[in-house]
Amino acid sequence: MNKSDMSAVTAIPMSRLRRTIAERLTLSATTVPQFTVTVAADVTQLLQLRAEAKERAGGAYSITDFVLAAVARSLLEFPMLNAHTDGRAIWPRTEVNIGVAVDVDGGLLVPVIRQAERLSLRELSAEARRLAEAARARTLSAADMSDGTFTVSNLGMFGVDQFCAIVNPGESAILAVAAVVSTAVPHGDGFVARMLMKMTLTADHRLVDGALAARFLGVLRGRLEDADAWRAEAES
Repeated sequence: MNKSDMSAVTAIPMSRLRRTIAERLTLSATTVPQFTVTVAADVTQLLQLRAEAKERAGGAYSITDFVLAAVARSLLEFPMLNAHTDGRAIWPRTEVNIGVAVDVDGGLLVPVIRQAERLSLRELSAEARRLAEAARARTLSAADMSDGTFTVSNLGMFGVDQFCAIVNPGESAILAVAAVVSTAVPHGDGFVARMLMKMTLTADHRLVDGALAARFLGVLRGRLEDADAWRAEAES
């Protein structure tokens, strides 16, 4: 843009929400050494189970609900992914408080599901729905927005194939969930179509190394691919 173009432009002040997002993510991006690891989960059976549960119980679970439940249970096995550091000491958390990124007018809010490790799939789904509705209505309380230990951001509904998110300050990792895509995968001498969903973990390298991130994603993927393990909860 040349000088004449600049003189005709009127600056748009950033909203308080936009400024807060900018300040927090700039702090994270400039002070936290971050790296990413990606896996693709085969959610073919999980989608089938979700459809069956909707028919039988009348309730509709989202893919995010299953991801949240799988993350909460997997974090119990990987405390470093649920910890906080200042670069000198590490503070493990005794609870799994999962932030869920919600798109709102003018920005992004991250309400927190507290003690997610204690909640059933149905309870997680209900709480995620309540918080998303409150975020869009701008009625979240201070408690709804505080003490997160890990964040999940899902852009799959926008058809995003893969993306990397920035770790929220005070947390050690964030999971970016992409769209479910029909993909040809090798099977015997040919190929079969499977529904694959890419998940990218961004982690604080001061707390998490590549091998640990890979093991966490492997456990998370295994949980999501084991549809039988979710059957009783999904159909209740």
